[in-house]
This record gives sequence, C-alpha cells and structure tokens, in this order.
Amino acid sequence: MDPTEPAEFAATLELATRLADAARRLARAAFRTPLAVDLKADGSPVTAVDREIETEMRRMIRAAFPTHAIRGEEYGAEGGHDREFTWVLDPIDGTKSFVTGFPLFGSLVALLRAGRPVLGVIEAPILAERWIGAVGHVTRFNGEPAAASACRSLERAVIYTTSAELFDAEDRVRYERVAARCALRRFGGDCYLYGLLASGHCDLVIESRLKPHDFMALVPVIEGAGGRISDWRGRPLGLESDGRVLAAASEALWRETIERLGG
Repeated sequence: MDPTEPAEFAATLELATRLADAARRLARAAFRTPLAVDLKADGSPVTAVDREIETEMRRMIRAAFPTHAIRGEEYGAEGGHDREFTWVLDPIDGTKSFVTGFPLFGSLVALLRAGRPVLGVIEAPILAERWIGAVGHVTRFNGEPAAASACRSLERAVIYTTSAELFDAEDRVRYERVAARCALRRFGGDCYLYGLLASGHCDLVIESRLKPHDFMALVPVIEGAGGRISDWRGRPLGLESDGRVLAAASEALWRETIERLGG
C-alpha cells in the first residue's frame, strides 16, 4: 500500500477526514460545559473528552487499517516500530484553551510512512475550520487551496508562539533574537497558528517542548502550502526530534530565521 498513490490516498484521506469529523463532534458537544480536569505526570491538564476522542479515533483506525500502528498523546503506542504506517494523534491540542472556553484549540491527525509524515490534518472544531496537507498535493483549507505568504524577511514578518513562558532560559534568548526583528509578534493558539501560516495570515511560528503528536500533522500542511517547517537547526521533523519547531512562510524567511536562532 502506498498512500501517495491515487486509490490508497483516497482511502487514507477518507479515514483522516472521518477522524477529524469525530473529533469535531465530540469536542463541540463538550465545549464550555462543566469539565473535570485531571493533571498528568508532567503537570499538563487532561479531560475525559481528550480520552474519548482518542479512543474513538483508535477504534476507527483499527476498523479501517488493522495492520497500521497508532501513536497517541493519551494512550501511547500501539503496534510495533516495524510497522510501515503509523497514525499519530493529538485528540485536543491546546487542552488549556479547551477547558477555559478559548476556541483556538484543535485536533491533529497524521499518517507516517516509515517515520515520514505523508498526510496531516489540523482540525479546529469550534470554528469549523480544517486544513489538510498531503505529500504531492496542495494543502486545502475547508476544501479550497491554501498558500503561505510571500514574506521573505524578518523585518516584514508576523511571528507567533503559543507562549513565551514555555521556552527555557536559553531558548527564550534565541527566540527573542528573532522576534525582536519582526514587524509584529502575537501569542496563543497552539496548532491553530500553523493553520494561520498555511493560509497566509502569519509568517513565522517558533515553539519548543513539543512532542511528535504536536507537530507531525503540521509538516504536510505547511509544506503543501509552500512553507518550510523543521527543527531549529533546519533538520526535518521526526519521531526523535527535540521538540523545537520552526515554521516559516518562505525558504528565504526560514533561512534567515535559522541563522538568527543560531542553529
């Protein structure tokens, strides 16, 4: 099976779309309702809705592609590392936003082949917005082609990060070296920021401490919109990446940012 071939691509895309539909339905039903919030070992919040969405996604994947591996934020890895295909799931990316009624959270779905992301979905349930990216295809936003901006320099760039508080001291200094040169800096949004970049509304996103379920789906979306995404050293993102993520609207902007980061 090759998900980049027409028939197989259609099957995996159909499943990815249904996974995003399920996440939208469950998240919308619980949004701004009383929620019990637990804290995981790393101090991050989790709700029954996070777990419910991932459980449903896993059920759907098993039914459609029983030989595929699954890796999710809430329930870990299912299936060996020797599997050719792996689905990577983040049922609610931005749980802090979700539990506080802030609508810019999302659900992320990625399909990896031999560790490389070939299909990615950013689903924003409350806004009913969805970006779908795939190798060899133009990224789509709610069914229409999406394109990153033509911004080529930091002096003209709009830069986003979810929160500067998430950087450690050293990374904060490196981030500030870049942000200080930008035309406008904004904060907040988790995975939604990368959708904004893919649609040309911002030019640069820099984050750290991300896990594979936070960024694997972003890769096909950004690249299919004409942008660049990597770690801070310019290396492709993968399951072993260190969690530092840089997305830029253009090659020139990406290269200038890498240089300023000291990568």
